[in-house]
Amino acid sequence: MFGSRRQTKKPLRRSLKVRRGDDVLVIAGNDRGKRGKVLKVFPGEGRIIVEGVRFIKRHTRPNPKMPQGGILEREGKINVSNVKVIDPKSGKPTRIGRKVIQELDGKIRRVRVAKVSGETIG
Repeated sequence: MFGSRRQTKKPLRRSLKVRRGDDVLVIAGNDRGKRGKVLKVFPGEGRIIVEGVRFIKRHTRPNPKMPQGGILEREGKINVSNVKVIDPKSGKPTRIGRKVIQELDGKIRRVRVAKVSGETIG
């Protein structure tokens, strides 16, 4: 409470409905309307990196890999709440649900389901 001790955020362990490789549509922010593929997921932060969305400039100093240094452009993280997964059947953005199915060999599996068409995703 007193003093300069700084509290750090503990990462949340939660499962996201978006996975690496999903096609998504950005529904909010400066890049609204852009479509791309999810490159990386950060479940603890609730953020993802989408291909071609939210480019940031990284100023790098010279190092053995890049002897001249310079300014690199790469994708930045966006909040997972700002994207919707694209339905594989209709091509429209959709919400994601979960469904428990039983396979022929008796194993029980949880699969992701598109709310728009009922099609399984991934």
